Amino acid sequence: MKAVGLLSGGLDSMLAVKVLQEQGIEVIGVTFESPFFGSGRARRAARALRVPLRVVDITEELLEVVRRPKHGRGSGMNPCIDCHALMLRRAAEVMREEGAAFLFTGEVLGQRPFSQTRGTLRLVERESGQEGLVLRPLSAKLLPETLPERRGWVDRSRLPHLRGRGRKRQVGLAERYGIEEYPSPAGGCLLTDPAYARRLEDLLEHQEEVKRRDLEVLKVGRHLRISPRTKVVVGRNARENEEILRWEEKGDLVMEAEAYPGPTCLIPGGGNERDWEQAAAICLRYSDAPKDRPGRVLCHGRWEGTVETSALPPEECEPLLI
Repeated sequence: MKAVGLLSGGLDSMLAVKVLQEQGIEVIGVTFESPFFGSGRARRAARALRVPLRVVDITEELLEVVRRPKHGRGSGMNPCIDCHALMLRRAAEVMREEGAAFLFTGEVLGQRPFSQTRGTLRLVERESGQEGLVLRPLSAKLLPETLPERRGWVDRSRLPHLRGRGRKRQVGLAERYGIEEYPSPAGGCLLTDPAYARRLEDLLEHQEEVKRRDLEVLKVGRHLRISPRTKVVVGRNARENEEILRWEEKGDLVMEAEAYPGPTCLIPGGGNERDWEQAAAICLRYSDAPKDRPGRVLCHGRWEGTVETSALPPEECEPLLI
């Protein structure tokens, strides 16, 4: 018997693998990548568990879900129900490709008050089109019987019945299975991060066509919105300055203060020409250039030249921050 499991790399997903392996089931892991979350933890977990892992990039599909979530969002820009349904749909594709019989996840009933209730778990299954084929081994005895259990592929009597947010029983199971290293239960999705969520909301509001680069740039520096067409990304240190230049594309405008240390500033797409002087003033505001007299800002990319202006006062700059 073969099953495909959603492997996040957290302790619960690792335990779900072990619980099924204990019953002689061959396990294949699947994890997902996007600018909002990576696959690093899952890759490490797969190596530790010695299971094959399929890594699937869902950026384009997930961005559409983020734009228009059927079942709403959480506290940030996170459309958890729609996202989980998308993951199960893509995992089902892997299941068919691998000739596996069912799917499983490491979800624990009641561990998350909104996304791991009985009703939500059923809803996600229904939206994914995989009703009855998704086993949650760690809480199986508290949930309706699934097809793998009814057909005897999995012995339901040997499955745990974990519930709630406590971790004591999980830690005990980890010791039993010899799992010594696992990450703390911290959220790894940037869509739940308030600062990133604000920037993403602003981006979607002002830009219809969004590329992966745009999503990656949201992670770097300060972001200031001058006008509907013009946003300035300001590096906060040397590392961020380098990162900003790494994401520069044709048509962007890059600004740096002349003769003084300071930020690299990026205007994605070049923005509106009428806003360039204010953008240069923002660049001087965060540089070491004197604030009591005009300074010069060098530009390259969409336009090669110099802008001479004065640093934007803090009281005018701060309201522009996203």
